Amino acid sequence: MAAGKKNARRRGAAIVFIDETGFLMAPLVRRSWAPRGHTPKLTQRGRSRRKLSVIGALVVSPHRRRVHAYFAVQADASFDGERIVPFLQQLCRALRVPIVLVWDRLAAHIGEPVKGWLVRNRHRLRAELLPPYAPELNPLELIWGHAKCNHLANFAPLEFHELAMQAHLSVLQIGDNPALLRSFLRHCALSFCLK
Repeated sequence: MAAGKKNARRRGAAIVFIDETGFLMAPLVRRSWAPRGHTPKLTQRGRSRRKLSVIGALVVSPHRRRVHAYFAVQADASFDGERIVPFLQQLCRALRVPIVLVWDRLAAHIGEPVKGWLVRNRHRLRAELLPPYAPELNPLELIWGHAKCNHLANFAPLEFHELAMQAHLSVLQIGDNPALLRSFLRHCALSFCLK
């Protein structure tokens, strides 16, 4: 990874961390406060298997001064290779510099059609794989944890559109906070020099 960071800086490339997560209709129950004798109750819709998949990109600018986040949402489907390629295409349109992708070893990241798309765009993108079983190296894992344990903690939607709206609002609030994004980079286990 150290050589990849040096090469990215030399090439004037943005470093982009990518990861996926899912939000379920069942609430993530967290401890909360309530008046004595009034235990909080979460009413939830039973047996709902609907989920919202989210893919995120945490972008560190070539000169390490700016940090941005980009997200895409998919209802009732996971991000496979067919859905990851359009996200990467939009990311390339948004970033007009060379890109070094850093992501885990998810089968969708290393298989077709992503592998073929990366080969066709190798003049612009390079992909670096994180070591296996090392989520602590990806700062997006911290973003997902923050969203689930803060914005969506004890949130029990009765309808799927409520979950979609709240999850979308949560990732937008995180993405609009550069100081928070920088804190995720500082607290991941990678050494990173931000200006």
